[in-house]
Amino acid sequence: MEKQSKILAQNRKARHDYFIEKTYEAGIELKGTEVKSIRDSKANLKESYCTIKDGEVFIVGMHISPYTEGNRFNVDPVRERKLLLNRREIIRLTQEIQQKGMTLVPISLYTKGRLIKMELGLARGKKQYDKRESIKERDIKRDLERGKY
Repeated sequence: MEKQSKILAQNRKARHDYFIEKTYEAGIELKGTEVKSIRDSKANLKESYCTIKDGEVFIVGMHISPYTEGNRFNVDPVRERKLLLNRREIIRLTQEIQQKGMTLVPISLYTKGRLIKMELGLARGKKQYDKRESIKERDIKRDLERGKY
C-alpha cells in the first residue's frame, strides 16, 4: 500500500532565487493546533530560511496561521520550529554551509502518510543575470509548448 502525499505549501521563490544543489527530507516539530492549520493549507514558506544552532536545524520565519477553533492552545504563528534530521545529515549540512558558502532553504511542506514533512534544499544563490537567464528559458519553453515557434 503506497502512502498518499499532498503538497500543503510551496516556496516558489526558492527555485527562482537559488540553484538547488541537493534536497533533503525533514520532519518538523509542531504543536497540536499547528498541525490542523497546516492540513488546512494555512502555512506560508515565502520569507522563511533554515539555521543550524548547537547541532540542531531550525526553520525561521515560516508562518502558520492560528487555527480558528484553537482558542488558547494556539501558539505564535512565526515562532522558530525545530526540524528533525539524522545526526549525520546535520553534520554534513553544517560542513557544506561553512565551507562552500551555501544556504539551507525550505522548498515545500507536504504530507507523507499521516506525517507532515518538509523538503529542504541545499542552495547556492543566483546572481541577477542568472535570474534573467532562467526567466528567458522559461518563456522560451512556454512559447514552444504553445506552438509559437
